[in-house]
Amino acid sequence: MNYEDGPIIGVVVKKLKVVADERGFLMEMIRSDDKFFEGFGQVYMTTCYPGIVKAWHYHKLQDDNFCVVKGMARVGLFDNREGSESKGRSMDLVIGENNPCVVHIPTGVLHGFKAIGNDLCYLINLVKRPYDRETPDEFRVKWNDETIQFKWKGEVDG
Repeated sequence: MNYEDGPIIGVVVKKLKVVADERGFLMEMIRSDDKFFEGFGQVYMTTCYPGIVKAWHYHKLQDDNFCVVKGMARVGLFDNREGSESKGRSMDLVIGENNPCVVHIPTGVLHGFKAIGNDLCYLINLVKRPYDRETPDEFRVKWNDETIQFKWKGEVDG
């Protein structure tokens, strides 16, 4: 498998292989033998319009596994975890049709994404826990929070 560990401890980027022929293509995303796979809870898809930022949030109980299957996205990550050796580090990844990857985002790491280019972005996320509507494991921080050392390209200061 082609894995890269990022500068944020626990973040894993898995490069994906596209197998194409005259009928179309196939691309494996996540396998049960991937080093970051912790079990199945649910899989969902979300979309984002070009230029829109969906950020920031984090989880206390679940890891995320992002894969953009249509369009392109800029994924931003910021380690705000107390006691983490990589606290204060950020990562800036561009993933999607032109760079197929799965990004494993550990519990507690702030994350979000921005659709880039001119097309709608389709992001699939596989998580180990089903979404609990009664007690959601989702904690939000404003997309332009000044304490997060990350700037979304095209963001206007002020």
